[in-house]
Amino acid sequence: MCGIAIVALAAVLVFGVMSYYSGSSHPPHVSVDRNRYPVKGIDISYHNGEVDFDAVASDSVRFVYIKATEGGKWQDSCFVRNFDAARAAGLVVGAYHFFRFDVSGLRQAYNFLEGLHGREPDLPAVIDLEEWKNAPDVTTADVIDRLAVMVDRLKAAGMRVIIYTNKSGYSRFLHRRFDNLDVWICSFTDPPTGGPWLLWQHSHQGRVAGIRGKVDLNTFNGTAEEFEAFVAGGN
Repeated sequence: MCGIAIVALAAVLVFGVMSYYSGSSHPPHVSVDRNRYPVKGIDISYHNGEVDFDAVASDSVRFVYIKATEGGKWQDSCFVRNFDAARAAGLVVGAYHFFRFDVSGLRQAYNFLEGLHGREPDLPAVIDLEEWKNAPDVTTADVIDRLAVMVDRLKAAGMRVIIYTNKSGYSRFLHRRFDNLDVWICSFTDPPTGGPWLLWQHSHQGRVAGIRGKVDLNTFNGTAEEFEAFVAGGN
């Protein structure tokens, strides 16, 4: 059933890529210095199709974030399969939620917790906070309030939380408001722009063994030893 959803998403992906290129002066890819940033990761969802996680792990990938949920109801039909296969391949596994501006933070928190289907990720929960594909008429104040509610509920469930966003999202929603949270920044400049960051998504055009087509590439801001210590801190 996971593969069926890929066809439905094709038009959305094409539109998203076209929109990106028409509105950006930077290509969606930066090559990072692996001597400086040795810990390589990817993020995926159902649109990546069938993934050979053993091949992924053999291609110097250390961690993977897998989409679990979106908004108040939607759950990724491939999450459980992807999570279990990635864990079996020895990858460090995390889960992420796409945040909807026009849905209450509490509903989104409960959807994410339910969408894990009892799985316990190795990495902190990620809230994907993007203006792209989101309701344009929701005020910044309302988004911040709903985000704070979701963060607090996930923390109450014993989770650490990371916010994924880009430079615009960081400036609009996070700066001086959620400075106690780690940030996963999407940036196609080197060094990444925005603010302090823990994870950096530096490519939408990556190629990794075991995945057909392009995949998002990420890196951890630290050494391999620091990454292991970070993972040991729990989710």
